[in-house]
Amino acid sequence: MATSEPVLLRTPPAFRRDAMVQTWLVVKALSDAGDAVWTIAVAWTAVQIASPAVAGLIVAAGTVPRAVILLIGGAIADRVDARRMMLLFNSIRVVVLVVTAVWILTTEPTVAVLLIATVAFGICDAFYEPAAGTMPRQLVRPADLPSYSALSQTLSRLGTMAGAAIGGFLVAWGGMPGSAAADAITFTVVIAFIAIWLRPRFALPRNTQGESVLQGVASGFRHLGSDSASRTLVIALSGLNLAVGPALAIGLPLQATAHGWGAGAVGIFEALVGGGAMLGALAVIRWRPRHEAMGAFWALVVQGVGIVLVGIGSPIIVGIGCVLIGLTAGFASVLLGATFAATIAPDYLGRMSSLTRLGDDVLMPLAMALFGLLATVLPTWLPFTLYGGALVLLMSFPLRNPRLRAITLRVSSPAE
Repeated sequence: MATSEPVLLRTPPAFRRDAMVQTWLVVKALSDAGDAVWTIAVAWTAVQIASPAVAGLIVAAGTVPRAVILLIGGAIADRVDARRMMLLFNSIRVVVLVVTAVWILTTEPTVAVLLIATVAFGICDAFYEPAAGTMPRQLVRPADLPSYSALSQTLSRLGTMAGAAIGGFLVAWGGMPGSAAADAITFTVVIAFIAIWLRPRFALPRNTQGESVLQGVASGFRHLGSDSASRTLVIALSGLNLAVGPALAIGLPLQATAHGWGAGAVGIFEALVGGGAMLGALAVIRWRPRHEAMGAFWALVVQGVGIVLVGIGSPIIVGIGCVLIGLTAGFASVLLGATFAATIAPDYLGRMSSLTRLGDDVLMPLAMALFGLLATVLPTWLPFTLYGGALVLLMSFPLRNPRLRAITLRVSSPAE
């Protein structure tokens, strides 16, 4: 299927004066805070009413339906109005939260209720996220996508951190119903904003070729096979966290335990990563490379070095590695996300967005398990070196791609 360019509906203002987009990013961050509160409430309640194994199943239950349905959600996002999809599935989330809160207020929380709620959220995510992934390209010029992504990620991290900070207190004060109500309020604000104020400036072409949804999924894979630049970007975004995720989630606690640093040290190291990521994202607003994708891939080469440093048994070197990881993660994810939104064929943007999320959902558990296995049978520093080295090696492929080397978002596109 031939692709076409987005159609300009109304001229966006300069990004620094774009009140609609900036308010939208603040509203999204508020929703992220509510999600963090909800996640803590589910995990805390699950631990109170079930064994650790069952509690882990409850917390992870939403990822299974999301992984199964994501490709369908992406195909639908390329066929219908993404804004309407976002309204519909956010409304369903509110219903799920309200029903859960009322149910637990009238009866005791049960494993079944928590499982149903988390599975319902996973299904909503599978449809909402591909649609939401197309919105940046509908709101701002390609040249403004790095600034959009930088501000979005920074506010999202702040929202998540704030939600996590108040989540425990809110669960202690209002229990599961109070946390569900708080998250429902944040989603209601999002729904109101989308319905009243959020209006696309660029109309993406829709897939109206008479394909079924499953045929649309298949054509997405065919497009991926025929377009090397899109394929490289999808693979890169799918694997963005596969090296660093296990190193932080499993490796940091292992290092702290092996050297007797205590759990507090893990919190400090995680804070260094989070702070570095915010600084790395903000750096894009003030400075970004001429060729954004290349800058991002070189940053990930540096991140591989940071992963290796975390494996060295000195708290100062581990701290330096964590700062490097945070800075490069924030910097690279902003630039790659912006390049992805600007250069992926608009007809396939929903499907390609779903593939990037699917790769992370499916491969991350395997990456975690392999890191743990290696750390069990090898010296502690070696899994860090292997994962960091693998990331550096992987980056050699996109850095040699001539189409990616030529991409710059500073050049005006026909849509503008």
